[in-house]
Amino acid sequence: MIVKRVDPTSAAKIYGVICAAIGFIAGVLFALISSATAGFVGNFGSSFGIAAIVVLPILYGLGGFIAGYIGALIYNVAAGRVGGLQLDIE
Repeated sequence: MIVKRVDPTSAAKIYGVICAAIGFIAGVLFALISSATAGFVGNFGSSFGIAAIVVLPILYGLGGFIAGYIGALIYNVAAGRVGGLQLDIE
């Protein structure tokens, strides 16, 4: 089987969800670190960490969607010239 074309919107949605999940993990880690250091920087650090749990997945997801769309477009151009990606599926 040879993959000759990838739907850019489909690839963008999948990549956006994957990146949003990574952004959530990064947000949780950032919140934990901010909470641990809140004593040094005051409540601002703790509030900023909690906001990261919401903001980072949105930003990562949006960036992933755009990168996935552009990546699929580039793949389609390259696959049209060199023949696509060969997959062995059982």
